[in-house]
Amino acid sequence: MPEIVQFTAPGTVELVSTDAAPLVPGSVRIATWYSGISAGTELTAYRGTNPYLTSTWDAQRRLFVPGEPSFGYPVQGWGYSEVGQIVEVADDVADVGVGEVVHGIWGHRSDAVMPASAIAWRVLPRDVDPVLGTFARVGSIALNAVLAADVRLGEKVAIFGQGVIGLLATRLATLSGGRVLAVDTQPRRLEIATAFGAVEVVDAMRPGGAGELIRELTGGGADSAIELSGADRALHEAVRSVVVEGLVAASGFYQGGASNLRLGEEFHHNRVRIVASQISGVPVGLGGRWDQARLVRTVMDQISSGAVDASALVSDVVDADAVAGVFERLDSGDPEILQAVLRFDAAPERQR
Repeated sequence: MPEIVQFTAPGTVELVSTDAAPLVPGSVRIATWYSGISAGTELTAYRGTNPYLTSTWDAQRRLFVPGEPSFGYPVQGWGYSEVGQIVEVADDVADVGVGEVVHGIWGHRSDAVMPASAIAWRVLPRDVDPVLGTFARVGSIALNAVLAADVRLGEKVAIFGQGVIGLLATRLATLSGGRVLAVDTQPRRLEIATAFGAVEVVDAMRPGGAGELIRELTGGGADSAIELSGADRALHEAVRSVVVEGLVAASGFYQGGASNLRLGEEFHHNRVRIVASQISGVPVGLGGRWDQARLVRTVMDQISSGAVDASALVSDVVDADAVAGVFERLDSGDPEILQAVLRFDAAPERQR
């Protein structure tokens, strides 16, 4: 029987049985091999801090408003970094076939039915490790942030938060010609940032703040900054780190208030620009040329070619029924865990 990851209540996540979706015209059935956990987003469901759990999202007005929460526990279907094999196709599907390995977004579930049109362009080359397909979405988020920060050849960009997405952003910004100053609290992540091309690494916990040191290291400030940790204190330091009229791409998923973001200080006096980078859209100035599909294709081309060594970010590949232990470690801030990947029963034995 198909299985799906369920957030049953705050602090409780488990693998539960679910019904198989029917195959409909124009669709394919996929047996999931791997599903990557996006810690920043999914911890908001695990901790109960996601705004959809506490208020109503009015899609027409695009506002969160008081009222019945948009969804409540149990929460199923989270996850947006999946890889699997097509095991069945509808009679009218001709552009993909049984046996092909694809990546996409269908949640932490063992069995999924997807429109063939959403999958046909996501076939993984046979010579690519299928686990790498789990980086398509998180890599797209990283690339979107780099584009939002308008990184150019020779410019200095401070990247706050060297988790999976931050490290991917560090590599992609480096490939774009930027000189990256990587900021984090964990020495191991800063080591990887150096391997990914960062020219300087900064301990986020240093006295005086990371912003002050970055201004010293760059002789006046970074041209731009990307904040990916989701911490308001880090966003404040990102603002402090850039030059007058510098640009900060706020790409973290910020929860609650922002008492550490003091807008009357450097933000005001240095006329800093803060832009939100969120994967539902690309930077306004690029809308005529870029879309989410191009983000995905670009990232996967870089990963497939070896220009981005995504395999270096995989710290854990665990059976899906061990999901509770993974979230306990993520919630506790275990420094040894980076990209955790759930493995489902359909995964090939040679990779188990």
